[in-house]
Amino acid sequence: MELDRLIHEPARLMILATLAVVESADFLFVMRQTGLTFGNLSSHMSKLEEAGYIEVEKRFVGKKPNTLLRLTTSGRKAFDDYRRQMEQVLGGLEEGRS
Repeated sequence: MELDRLIHEPARLMILATLAVVESADFLFVMRQTGLTFGNLSSHMSKLEEAGYIEVEKRFVGKKPNTLLRLTTSGRKAFDDYRRQMEQVLGGLEEGRS
């Protein structure tokens, strides 16, 4: 079983897990939920966007810039596949203890 290394990185995993439970979220919400700094979130966000896992929409709300993030269909599938793989790995640990 080959884990998706892009998702396996803790910061990116937190970003995807946050986005998996909402339709979309703005940059500041994701930053607060993950505890990442502005620069770290931006860097990891770029890698996820390049991979096609997230969509980034830059817009204005009133006169203020706002960045909206959402999982793409392929990002949701990749995250779900990763989650299932980790459940198998961790489930195997429990079975080995019995």
